[in-house]
Amino acid sequence: MAERQPQGQSLGARIRRLRRTAGMSQSELAGDDLSPSYVSLLEAGKRTPSPDVLRQLTERLGCAPEHLLECLGPEERPEVLQAELRYAEISLRNGEPAAALETYTTVRERAATAGYGDVRASAEFGAARALENSGRLEEAADRYQSLLDCPEAGRSSVPRLAVAVALCRCYREIGDLAHAVELANQVLDEARRLQLTPTVLGVELLSTLVGLYCERGDLHRAASLARAAIEEAEGMSDRKALGAAYWNAGVVAHRDGASADALPLLERALAIYAEGDDARALARLRNAYAAVLLRSETADTALAKSQLMRSAEALAEEGSTVDVAYCETALARAYLLESDPHGAQEHARRALELLGTGHRLETARTLLVLAGAQLHTGEEAAAEESCERAALLLEASQTDRQAADAWHDLAEILELTGEGDKALWAYRQSLRCLGRHGDLSTALRGRLAERAGRAEPIGDSS
Repeated sequence: MAERQPQGQSLGARIRRLRRTAGMSQSELAGDDLSPSYVSLLEAGKRTPSPDVLRQLTERLGCAPEHLLECLGPEERPEVLQAELRYAEISLRNGEPAAALETYTTVRERAATAGYGDVRASAEFGAARALENSGRLEEAADRYQSLLDCPEAGRSSVPRLAVAVALCRCYREIGDLAHAVELANQVLDEARRLQLTPTVLGVELLSTLVGLYCERGDLHRAASLARAAIEEAEGMSDRKALGAAYWNAGVVAHRDGASADALPLLERALAIYAEGDDARALARLRNAYAAVLLRSETADTALAKSQLMRSAEALAEEGSTVDVAYCETALARAYLLESDPHGAQEHARRALELLGTGHRLETARTLLVLAGAQLHTGEEAAAEESCERAALLLEASQTDRQAADAWHDLAEILELTGEGDKALWAYRQSLRCLGRHGDLSTALRGRLAERAGRAEPIGDSS
């Protein structure tokens, strides 16, 4: 009895037999879209055609697709792998990143073996997103970077701009803002050199850059880009792109101290997102809107808590652990403003537990809320420790403006607890983060020290 040939070789043998019957060379079968070497690999059983390649082959060979598909086992067929990708996506959306990661990894390996480049890229992108949603940001960033660096990335089913947006998001959460800004600008410059028309992903990347500049404290640049994003989005039919542009413009206005201008922009974004079916994005936008409500001059804690409760309900089913953590931090701030420090501590600690060790920026912000709650309950030492941890995290993240705010919060806490000398030190740290080097004071300090050494009166000009 003849030994059964592997299924991949059976497919290759059938392609070779049909080609020879048609009197075609490998070059003729390859046509303009494939290469003769790729056809050779197919016939040798070392590649399995993607659905698009299979369609081209059957058209040139004059046979039905099923005539070739029957040579493949069920687990090797591209539509089976595509179905498994859809199941993994559902797991990811349902807040099950570990299950999604397992499926994506399996599909990626099978697709790589079968030679399905597009399926492999989609699975790799999905695996990176699953890692990101699990809080494994360094690993996720490595996966996104490998996709971005892949020579075939421009021909992949995963858009390069989508990978860039995701990678910038990871760098932002890790706290590497300089790298994130450099990457976003690089990819945007590439798109402009290629004279690509504005796209939804292009506006999303531009909006991401707005957020990055905002985090770095470059509010002038952020505001300029936010206006550009709105202009580009208004020329598109996609409402989500316009909503994202208004969202980021609102955040910039708030960071620039114009909460009265920020709220209408965020409300317009909310109205746009409410028309769509992206429950997760709408919930995250509610978090941002509530944060501005809580930080405005006349904080509307009741409306903010209402928005956050709706957000929490949606994120419990649609969001990641990080999304939920952002909501918990905002709820902690709301409880603190309502003079409920115990409720604030409960939500802040829950947020810190969800954030883990990777999300430096949000961890720092949560620690500041926790410090405020600890101060309310008389835990001065714990409050000081929380605030110092926050300030150091922000400073290490290259977010000078945010670090300055944290040191300022610490200074006020120290002042309230009677630690005047330490408070002065913290205020100076805040000014240093804002670039206040104090050249004049340094020169005067040297001159005063010199005079003190000669026992001269400070007012003596001789």
